[in-house]
Amino acid sequence: MTEKPDHKTAHNPPGPANWRQPFGMILILALILLWCGIVVSMFDWISRLNFWLQMPIYIFAGIVWIFPAKPLLMWTSTGKFRP
Repeated sequence: MTEKPDHKTAHNPPGPANWRQPFGMILILALILLWCGIVVSMFDWISRLNFWLQMPIYIFAGIVWIFPAKPLLMWTSTGKFRP
């Protein structure tokens, strides 16, 4: 009696090599470096503020770069910027 392979454990071989993945990774790294440069250039202004004003600025700066990176990640996987 042979068992049917479980769909959760079945091996799915990877698809063909995709040029979008390394290119997208380079674009995301460039986006992060650009965003870090913008935030660092504002450091003198931000450092003069009270700690309680600095904290939301740095939280915002740490999260906001994700929004342009999300479509890039989608593009590297599917070739489309939208689902």
